[in-house]
Amino acid sequence: MAEVATSATSDQLLVVIDPVARQTDGESVRIVKDVLSAGAVTKVCLPDGPEEFARALARRGSRRPVVVGDDRALMRAVVLLHRQRELAGCVLSVVPVGPVLGVAHALGVPMGAVAAARAVLDGTERRLDMLVDDSDGVVLGALRIPAPAAREEVEAARPWLRTCQSLVRTLVPARPARETATAVTGPPRLRVEVDGVTLVDLDQPLEAVSVTPGCGGGLASVEVRPLSVGAEASPLLATGRTVTVTGADFRYRADAGVAGPVRRRTWTVRERAVGLVLPS
Repeated sequence: MAEVATSATSDQLLVVIDPVARQTDGESVRIVKDVLSAGAVTKVCLPDGPEEFARALARRGSRRPVVVGDDRALMRAVVLLHRQRELAGCVLSVVPVGPVLGVAHALGVPMGAVAAARAVLDGTERRLDMLVDDSDGVVLGALRIPAPAAREEVEAARPWLRTCQSLVRTLVPARPARETATAVTGPPRLRVEVDGVTLVDLDQPLEAVSVTPGCGGGLASVEVRPLSVGAEASPLLATGRTVTVTGADFRYRADAGVAGPVRRRTWTVRERAVGLVLPS
């Protein structure tokens, strides 16, 4: 991991530049470094993989962490801080650079490199709600079921994905053919409960389920779209602090990642859990 220290005026920043950002848009990365170093005391870290990324974040000291990367890099930082129980005392900044930027955009982070870097220097801390599931996973932007992996996102993650896939193949034996053959097909049938009240049950085939934190008062908004036959079915809407989904093996998209298959998962809103610097 290469580290470069530059100095300017006020504040102290730890700028962690994700390798995918460096590979996909080196010019934007250079501009971001110039803008930040002109307005603050910066220490720049160039991690080569997830372990160095985590190590750089853990050694930030009193410096304010700035993640330069796409949604996956942002969520990697949020997950690390959450699992270290350090989110409450940390204010995070992000400069979106890379192929997958939907979460950062939805949160209000400027998309241009210069505008986003200036927001790091001049912006205001906002406390955002997030979802935490019963396996300690987090959702900052949105949760969607079902969630097939997008081909372009898989390709963009390939520098680290190859290593992870190789390790999984080494450690996990191949699934028997008969088990693969019994995989669930067709529209999902899921039980969706919001604060213990059933919104839809297993007898209703579904088109999609979405859960989004941050609708106010520490609540998440839930939308269930039944599978329409003929006339379009009206979505079922609810708000609540906990959402439980049960059914045959299902996958879900949590922000920029895909998880599962699982048969049951509960998400709980953590109010004002994440401090993120956004434009004033």
